[in-house]
Amino acid sequence: MAGAEIVHTSSEDTADLDVTIILPVYNEAEHLEAEVDRVKASMNASGLSYEIIIVDDGSKDGSGDIAATIDGVRLIRFAQNRGSGSARKAGTAAARGRVTVWTDVDMTYPNDQIPELVKELEGYDQVVGARTSEEGTMKALRVPAKWFIRKLAEVLTNSAIPDLNSGLRAFRREVALPYLRLLPPGFSCVTTITIAFLSNQHDVKYVPIEYAKRAGKSKFKFVKDAYRYILQVLRMVMYFNPLKVLMPLALFLVGLGIAKGIYDMVVHLFYFAINTILILVSGLIIATLALLADLIVRSRGDV
Repeated sequence: MAGAEIVHTSSEDTADLDVTIILPVYNEAEHLEAEVDRVKASMNASGLSYEIIIVDDGSKDGSGDIAATIDGVRLIRFAQNRGSGSARKAGTAAARGRVTVWTDVDMTYPNDQIPELVKELEGYDQVVGARTSEEGTMKALRVPAKWFIRKLAEVLTNSAIPDLNSGLRAFRREVALPYLRLLPPGFSCVTTITIAFLSNQHDVKYVPIEYAKRAGKSKFKFVKDAYRYILQVLRMVMYFNPLKVLMPLALFLVGLGIAKGIYDMVVHLFYFAINTILILVSGLIIATLALLADLIVRSRGDV
C-alpha cells in the first residue's frame, strides 16, 4: 500500500496546482476516510488539478495512522495538539495549489461542493461558505454570542458578514500568505483570515451552504472560545485599523467632557469639577494613542 506522502511544512511559493484542500484532523478516526473519499470524488469530477493535505493535530485515536494509509494525500503530523489554527497555517504554508480550501472532516460541511466554491472565486480573493443554520452544541448560548461577535466585526470592518467563523472557505494563497503569521493557534483562525482580508480591502464573497450535525465530539469550549473570538476581532482590527477601535471612544469622552464642562460652567459659575478634567484628559490621551497607532500601522508597509 502506497499510503500518504509525509511532508514537511514549507513557505516557498511553488504553486503548480489549481487547488489545495487543507484538512485539520484531531481525533476524527471514525469518519476520516469517508470524508476524504467525499472530497476526492467531487474534485475528480471537477476537472481541477488538486492535492489534499491532512494535518494530524496530535490525535490520540489513531487518526494520523489512518491518514498515513490513505493514497493520494499529503500528511503533516504534529507530535502534540497545537490547535486547528496551527494545523491550517502549516497546511497552507506547504500548499502547492494557487487556491487554498479550508474545511473540516467532521461531516458538518458540504465538502462535495468544494469545486463550486472554488469556481465562485472568479473576481474575488476569498469565498466563504455562509451557514444557513446552527447545528452546534449549546445553541441557546452560541447563537446570541456569535451574533454579537459578528455584529461587532461588521461595525469594526464596515462590512456585511453573514458568517464570520465558517470553517469552509476558499481563497487565493498568494493573497493570504502575508497574513499567515497573524493566525492564532485555535478556532479563531477562521475569524482572523476573514477580518484580515476585509481590513485590507480584499474582495470577499459569501455563498450560502447547508450545515449538518457534526460527527464525533465537539472541541468547542463556549466561554473560552467565545472570549478568544472577541479578543481576536479586536486585536485584528487594532492591527490593521486602530482608529476604528480607539477614536470612537476618544471622541465620546471628549464630547462628554465638553458637555460636562458646559454644565459645570453654568451651574458652578466657571468651576470645573475634577471628574470633568479627567474625562477630557482621558479622551485626549486615547485620541493621541489612536493617531500614533495609525501612524505605526501606515509605516509598517504591510497594509
